[in-house]
Order: sequence, then structure tokens, then C-alpha cells
Amino acid sequence: MKKNPEKNNMVTLHYRVPYADTDQMRVVYYANYLIYFERLRNELIRKSGKTYTEVEKEGLAFPVLEVHCDYIQPAEYDDELSIKGWLSWAEGSRFQVDYDIFRNDVLLVSGYTIHAVINEERRPRRVPKEMVALIEK
Repeated sequence: MKKNPEKNNMVTLHYRVPYADTDQMRVVYYANYLIYFERLRNELIRKSGKTYTEVEKEGLAFPVLEVHCDYIQPAEYDDELSIKGWLSWAEGSRFQVDYDIFRNDVLLVSGYTIHAVINEERRPRRVPKEMVALIEK
């Protein structure tokens, strides 16, 4: 298993919370954090040198197998968030992306997603070398 304990090649995405992301309590609706994870993950894939569209054209997909999210403090309307993520490990046909979401220097949410790499027939394939390279840099 290739691991990335130093968070090499971390990607940061800045995002201002729109009113539409909040619930009746005027905080970010809990499921929207998974959308924030997805936004970051797309940028991480882009950092590997390919867009997710290019990955799909090669016949690959990265379905989510597992998600974990620790809600520490809520984000609110108009907060400017820093969504940080990195590829933490890759092995065979699976990889994990870790995420931290901050408002200023305050950690609001921490989590991870584990993904499989599959082809169009939904058969496992190895993690693309471009993504593994994110760990090795």
C-alpha cells in the first residue's frame, strides 16, 4: 500500500457558502459536506494531470465505497471555507481521499472517502499511475 502521511500534493478549494446550502437552522445541511468532498475530489483528480471526463473516456470510474464524516462545528451562510484534500493511500484497485474543511483556522469537518477503480463492465482496475504519483511526489 502506498501511503501519503505528509499530505503531499494537498489541494485547497475556496468556497463561499450560499444560502441554498443551509437548512432551517441556518447552518450548512449535513449532506452538503459530501458535495464539498466531491468538488475537492474533482480538483485532486485534475491535479493528477487528467480531468474526470478524461478518466471516464478511458473507460474508468471511481465509485464511492465508503464515506466517513466528523462534524465538529457547523458552517453558516456566507462563510468562506477552505476545503482541503489529499490522496492518503492507494492499493490495487482502491484509494482513499482525506478531507478537512476550515473556516479561517477553525476545523469544521474532517472525513474521508474510499473509492474503487472500475471499468465500464464494473470490473476492478488498478489505481491509475497518475493518481499514485500524487502520493509519491
